[in-house]
Amino acid sequence: MNGWLGLDPVELVVIGCALVMLSSRWSPERVRGPVALWAAGSGLVAVVVLLVHGVRWQMVPVLAAMVLTTPLLVGAVRGRRVRTWIAAAGTAAVVFVAALGPAASWALPVPEFPTPTGQYAVGTTTRQWTDRTRTDPDGAARVVVAQFWYPAAAATGARSPYLGATTAESTVVADGLAALFDLPGFLLDGLPRATTASTPDAPAARGRFPLVLFSPGLGGVRTQNTAWAEELASRGYVVIGMDHPLDSAVVVLADGRAVHTAVAATGDDEADRATAQRCAETRALDLRFAMDELEDLDVADPVLAGRLALDRTAVTGHSLGGGAALMAAGRDTRFKAVIDLDGYPYSAGETRYPPVLIAHHPTDPNDEFGTAMTRTLSLSSDGTRIEVPGSTHLTFTDAPLYLPPFPTLVGTLGRDRPTTLIADLADDFLTRVLPG
Repeated sequence: MNGWLGLDPVELVVIGCALVMLSSRWSPERVRGPVALWAAGSGLVAVVVLLVHGVRWQMVPVLAAMVLTTPLLVGAVRGRRVRTWIAAAGTAAVVFVAALGPAASWALPVPEFPTPTGQYAVGTTTRQWTDRTRTDPDGAARVVVAQFWYPAAAATGARSPYLGATTAESTVVADGLAALFDLPGFLLDGLPRATTASTPDAPAARGRFPLVLFSPGLGGVRTQNTAWAEELASRGYVVIGMDHPLDSAVVVLADGRAVHTAVAATGDDEADRATAQRCAETRALDLRFAMDELEDLDVADPVLAGRLALDRTAVTGHSLGGGAALMAAGRDTRFKAVIDLDGYPYSAGETRYPPVLIAHHPTDPNDEFGTAMTRTLSLSSDGTRIEVPGSTHLTFTDAPLYLPPFPTLVGTLGRDRPTTLIADLADDFLTRVLPG
């Protein structure tokens, strides 16, 4: 979390001033006027500092409480008497309004990314690739965007923003994610304020490292599992998160264009399942195309040339991305392992898989998901299923870092623990099936 209750020092000072303003009404009568005057002055200074610092929406109730308190302060300075029960009721109402600010900040904080536990610092860089053998519905050549998290020799520069290469890109992506779930954009305005644990374009550590390609959930973006990717990179993997234009909530291209999702739920289960199947197949092609590009990148890239162990590549994904990863692994022998993080095992007739790990939230092993999972594991040379107690679908993403910590929403594992837990599962599996 970002400070106490998700509040930074400036916000804590403002809340402290609001409390002083409220309590001044109850100071001894002989000093009530001077105390109220001092409280009003300090509150005004605090508000100015906050405006310069930048106001998050969570602080609006606190500012409203300070405004509501002002008449009480004016009355105290002028020596006006107010019946105790009226003053008490007014104070209680204002305290309730002020408390909404810290409560909202606790529920929706600016995410603070955990420090990776591995031996390496973490660097990050982004590449955009064009597949001229395929076209999108608008007739343009297929474009994908990939973000790399990799072991770095050192990482002493500024940390990378969350959700994008720049704060401006992060803001566009946060707004796109909010729109995807029909939420007001301001609810996720803490995401562009966050910085991660990786350094942009840091020099790569020496050696060749196994690869982990990652495809996000339906409508998800390449950065949705940043904490997990950084943890794996610190342990000696190169993790590549993929954006899938027209499926991902929004993808900002190198020329500045923002490509928004063209996928929407219809409420018709059969139609939505067909859409998901189609998206998974498109993503599988994106992942195979990425492998082609990685072979060239290992030769000439200014940051990562000579660092990729292409013969030790795993393909992974969350939710729909997990289904796409299985499709890609079933069709391309360059993928030596596949990890499906709580994703329905979509199939397009694959008859074999490399070693497979399916990690998922508690579910009925006899339902549709369980049946598909059993079928998939039976086609793997080394199939492993792990049910993660206390998890939900969103536990397998960065969501616990910034969404309300309600068990039905993000599980019962807390804010930071899921990152290490899911990384441990992946690392243990990959160490076993990708020996090097």
